[in-house]
Amino acid sequence: MLNPKMRGIVYATAAAALVTGCGADDIASPGTGGNITINNPAAPPPPPPPPPPTTVVAAGACPSIADPQGLTNAGTISGPTGTYRICQLPNLIRVSSSLPKLAGVLYSMNGRVNVGCDGGFTAPTSGAPFTSTTIGCSTPLTADTNVTLTIAPGVILYGATGQSWLAVNRGNKISAVGSASLPIIFTSQDNVAGFNNDTSQGQWGGVVLMGRGITTDCGTGLGSVASNTCERDTEGSSDIARFGGRDNTYNAGTMKYVQIRYSGFVLGSNKELQSLTTESTGTGTTLEYIQSHNSSDDGVEFFGGAINMKYYVATGADDDSLDIDTGAQANIQFALLIQRAGKGDALMEFDSNVAEADTPRSTMRIANFTALQPQTSPDNESSGGDLAATLFRGNSDTTLINGIIATPNNECVRMNGSGTSPATLVARSVVLQCNATKYLGSGSYTAAQVATSFGTGANGNNDAFTTSFSSLFINGTNETAVVGTNPTTFNSYFTATNYIGAVKDASDTWYAGWTCNSATATLGTSLTGLCTSLPTY
Repeated sequence: MLNPKMRGIVYATAAAALVTGCGADDIASPGTGGNITINNPAAPPPPPPPPPPTTVVAAGACPSIADPQGLTNAGTISGPTGTYRICQLPNLIRVSSSLPKLAGVLYSMNGRVNVGCDGGFTAPTSGAPFTSTTIGCSTPLTADTNVTLTIAPGVILYGATGQSWLAVNRGNKISAVGSASLPIIFTSQDNVAGFNNDTSQGQWGGVVLMGRGITTDCGTGLGSVASNTCERDTEGSSDIARFGGRDNTYNAGTMKYVQIRYSGFVLGSNKELQSLTTESTGTGTTLEYIQSHNSSDDGVEFFGGAINMKYYVATGADDDSLDIDTGAQANIQFALLIQRAGKGDALMEFDSNVAEADTPRSTMRIANFTALQPQTSPDNESSGGDLAATLFRGNSDTTLINGIIATPNNECVRMNGSGTSPATLVARSVVLQCNATKYLGSGSYTAAQVATSFGTGANGNNDAFTTSFSSLFINGTNETAVVGTNPTTFNSYFTATNYIGAVKDASDTWYAGWTCNSATATLGTSLTGLCTSLPTY
């Protein structure tokens, strides 16, 4: 028999075992100390979302859009990233419409796609309204159409033919606003099918924004500069695609976080489109975070009007990475211009076309740019080529601020003098890495005069610079040592900076994520992967 002390120990042990054996919802009541509550553990966190599919499955149908003609279900298309439902845009978008991002859907352009119809040189506010029954854009309208094409983040559009292009006509707008994680992609059918490599180019037209800004070099029968009635037609377009007016504040809409790949198809003899072409658009138009990749012509070209643009990346352009013409007034900041080895013409070409006596003179102010040209010498076009990494001619006025031009095997700057008031150049905190010749002159300009215009040794300029990039284009020790010039003293559109180049240091990553990578340039961690493939987010 257990003595009283041992019985107490046994009873206590048994009671403890009983409590330990209770489940999460059990209540143990020893009878003397009140109820004991056992708290349930916190719910486990939800599982992380599944990774994006390695291949895409085609959607069952196309979405509805506001335009009464709607989207055409054109079957499916397959490539390395999966199979997609082809939703073909109508050739004329008659009413404001939105293209949503849907899994397994691609939007195709089969030829020229018009966003609205052209309301004319001015912005008429009365007359016959535009209706959804309008057949096409060939008949002049007496009132603006006011159509806006809205494209959701992450949407992919492609040209189904070489002559496919998006024409945002006067009196209409585009709202292509992607995001850093979901850029909008314009590309080619070959890109979708997986046929492209790092030399592919010129597989469809491009994006053209037309406006009512001031232009010069009027088309035949299209007004005059003197009477302020000057208009022009889009290069190579078989149907009317006209631009020009008197409004340099014209708003053609917004494009942000956009890639435009493999564009530049030849529409006519020596007439190619660019990735992005603006024609007399104005300062009301927003252009930011735009990548042009492997355009067979220029990366972007601005005809007339007034352009403000920030965060521009040009990779692999086969002509010029940046071009302005016909009286354009442009302010550009944070630009990466990177050409393919052995390809391309000039990194920059600024002029006023053949009508060099016309005003306004083409004017470019470009700040915080890094321009890289690895080839021994640029390709020569039928016109003779630009010969140097940059060409300023045709009564244009150029201001370079906080820039780096690295072309160790080529001349850096060429200027052509013509007319009574030839092209001008102002440089502030600009460094050059060139071949031994450095400068070229033509027309009335000699190489020595071009060197004087650049002014090495003054205003922070240096034509004997050695680059020390920490990667392909990120500033290193030598770049960081150069004191920048505040670009806001030249135009209020600019952001104040005190450094040269497009990318200040490794922590400056404005170019990364929303761009695509290629053999020409690895632009950091890319959410869309290689330019030769499509993302599967």
